[in-house]
Amino acid sequence: MGWKWPWARRPEDDGARLETRSASLSPGFVALHMNGEAVWTRGDYAALAREGFMRNPVVHRSVRMISQAAATIPFLLYEDGEELTEHPLLDLVARPNARQSGPAFLEGLYGHLMMAGNAYAELVETPSGARELHLLRPDRVTVSADRAGWPVALEERQGAATRRVGLGLGEGGGAHHFALFHPLDDHYGFPPLQAALMALDVHNATGRWNKALLDNSARPSGALVYAPKEGGNLTDDQYERLKAELEEGYTGAVRAGRPLLLEGGLDWKAMGLTPKDMDFIEAKNAASRDIALAFGIPPMILGIPGDNTYANYQEANRAFYRLTVLPLVERIAQELGGWLAPRFGRRLKLHYDADRIEGLAAEREALWARVGAAEFLTDAEKREAVGYGPRPVA
Repeated sequence: MGWKWPWARRPEDDGARLETRSASLSPGFVALHMNGEAVWTRGDYAALAREGFMRNPVVHRSVRMISQAAATIPFLLYEDGEELTEHPLLDLVARPNARQSGPAFLEGLYGHLMMAGNAYAELVETPSGARELHLLRPDRVTVSADRAGWPVALEERQGAATRRVGLGLGEGGGAHHFALFHPLDDHYGFPPLQAALMALDVHNATGRWNKALLDNSARPSGALVYAPKEGGNLTDDQYERLKAELEEGYTGAVRAGRPLLLEGGLDWKAMGLTPKDMDFIEAKNAASRDIALAFGIPPMILGIPGDNTYANYQEANRAFYRLTVLPLVERIAQELGGWLAPRFGRRLKLHYDADRIEGLAAEREALWARVGAAEFLTDAEKREAVGYGPRPVA
């Protein structure tokens, strides 16, 4: 066995680096199994997608909840404060392209923001006037900046081919970059999942560890002690066979807890915390709460026990919409409208329809009841207080 001691070798060691067995050594043999430095998942989009969305149920549900809830909120279009019920911009948002409906397109956009911190949309126009909106996968896109450092275009890689799409709107269309706030990057956004990367790895690791223990039906590694009653040492064959068994059959996460077949003089001593001591269930719940916190979802909605600070599920659901979904929808509506509206030559503004959000129905009913009971308000003032414009003149 090769030992690398933390102190310097003595002169009498004669430069030896390998410890050899000797009959003069005192009887006994101890094999220690110790964990190395933690290995963390990379923070790039592909790694987060595989380890998070595709393998972790908490991340998968969190991303789906936010993207689906936000995508089902309908948009309203205003021009100089007056609502427009029919307009080409509304038609484009409702049916961005031949393959996707409006909610499907928006769900992908919100999903990219949650997983990558960035979302890229491209407007394609033909000379005949046809328009389509398409999403670009974040891991295939890089932002191209000019000499002053301002982003001017997107470069999308498809295999060996690369194409360039200008930001904004130009002849034949253009592209827009949606990005979440990043404190250390001028061009790219910061994904919420990356803030919970440690919690994600802990959650996934506990699952793999528990599965390995269930497969092996035993305890984790510790120390193997050889102390025969009559004294003596292991034979060369026993020594080599024991080393080979320890290295090949009992190391690594996939072999955690595999039982040892002990012969005379061998004794197993647990030298670490058992799964019961470490309480993997609570560790997974704590990691789940951290992941939910990063996404802005009350743990109660995800079914995670503990930290149920809301009085009931309805209150937690309202907090989810008010604090997480609506700010995201409002931001996307303003950016999408600010990008596309100039193409139609009018002063247009996109907004969301709060009256059609099921999660806030109780709030709207309470507001209508409170405003309706205010006798000191006129009919026009009541309509304005609940978000409606003046009553149309017949």
